[in-house]
Amino acid sequence: MTPPKVCKNSINGEWIESASEAVFEDRNPADPQEIVGIFPRSDQRDVALAVEAAAEAFPRWRRTPAPRRAEILYRAARRLEERKEELAQDMTREMGKVLIETRGDVQEAIDMAYFMAGEGRRLYGQTTTSELPDKFAMSLRAPLGVCGLISPWNFPMAIPAWKILPALICGNTVVIKPSEDAPLSCYHLVKVLAEEGLPRGVINLVTGFGEEAGEALVAHPGVKMISFTGSTAVGRRVSEVCAPQFKRLHLEMGGKNVIMVMEDADLDLAIDGAVWGAFGTTGQRCTASSRIVVHKQVYKEFLEDLVERAEAIRVGNGLDPAVQMGPLINAEQLRKVEDYVQTGTQEGARLLCGGHRLEGPEYAGGHFFEPTVFAQVQPGMRIAQEEIFGPVVSVIPCDGFESAIEIGNGVSYGLSASIYTQDVNRAFVAMREMETGIFYVNAPTIGAEIHLPFGGTKQTGNGHREAGVAALDTFSEWKAVYVDYSSRLQRAQIDS
Repeated sequence: MTPPKVCKNSINGEWIESASEAVFEDRNPADPQEIVGIFPRSDQRDVALAVEAAAEAFPRWRRTPAPRRAEILYRAARRLEERKEELAQDMTREMGKVLIETRGDVQEAIDMAYFMAGEGRRLYGQTTTSELPDKFAMSLRAPLGVCGLISPWNFPMAIPAWKILPALICGNTVVIKPSEDAPLSCYHLVKVLAEEGLPRGVINLVTGFGEEAGEALVAHPGVKMISFTGSTAVGRRVSEVCAPQFKRLHLEMGGKNVIMVMEDADLDLAIDGAVWGAFGTTGQRCTASSRIVVHKQVYKEFLEDLVERAEAIRVGNGLDPAVQMGPLINAEQLRKVEDYVQTGTQEGARLLCGGHRLEGPEYAGGHFFEPTVFAQVQPGMRIAQEEIFGPVVSVIPCDGFESAIEIGNGVSYGLSASIYTQDVNRAFVAMREMETGIFYVNAPTIGAEIHLPFGGTKQTGNGHREAGVAALDTFSEWKAVYVDYSSRLQRAQIDS
């Protein structure tokens, strides 16, 4: 085993212990005996120091020209490229997904760094004519101040990058608390940014648990905005804490995403999409394809092919190039998935494959679970309504296009949806009718690209978006500017 990395908080440009000197362990979910890293268990005292440092750094950073801020992001992108394989391997060790996926996670951080570096030479506002003579009118973006960022474990470098980089390019300073289940990748990102010239206090990292460090960050009066990615239940609590202070709040929460397979679909293509959408990242994505609504004419054939492919998936340690699906993140998530499988069976759904944890010497005590397919699922069943966050997919029969749309929209979430069809008219109608922030045609519900807005509707989000230029609206506010350039003599002439 590789020796664990002993990491510290980054506050005001210094790497320091937590005030309590307490620590916690970051363990490999494929082999819980391996300690990947040891991190400070921060509390409100550490958060207060980090916010103070960020507030002190803010005036100078906001006055730094955006193209100069962009140069730091550009250099960080280059450094991440150089270290991509090393960072991907550390990520697989700390949260389990296979190397091909963790390489993609690091690549998203690289892409976002380049993209936001480019925005440093834009940050466009508006110019417009005035109602009055000799008057100039325009709008420009203004930073918010100290941004508190809380990121999840399933994309432990990509999502911190989605939050940190637009915040910085807009002129904000940052305090970030990554998930306690996978803090190492965010630690690496923050360290790269610091090494590439980010001034002291502009970015601050505090590691720890939500109830100790996360809530303190959300509640701190010096934090002007919060960006949170996690469960809807926790997002609701974050919203309640922010509301009395009228903080800017961005929420990215749960999903119960649907693939709709019509009778004219290319079934081979649809099966490929379903397998990747349902079982990629072991189903631990907010965009996972956890529901598949299939036209009755092709339902039987689709199920047979899906089960055959699911049973052939090789599960194991993500560092093994032959492995296609890694472990669940921890023992608690493993028990949760087991409970949902039991619930689905009790509700009357038909378990076609999987449904059990994987044990034995080849699994080293890791949190492994079989790819699981349920058939004859009714839309109102809990397994078809609630976010499971595991390799469990519900296949639901439908009578036709209209019923597929109705079933697809019949959940409390609204993140992503897709349709497989060869009818372009159907595809455009589905794009219009689905109540989601993201929509795909002849592709699964995963695969968002960094230059388009990412976010959902209903209980998935609160209207703000990450990624693309839309992220600039999340991390800045508009200022309207009016300039009267007439002289006193000119005004007198106009008045006469």
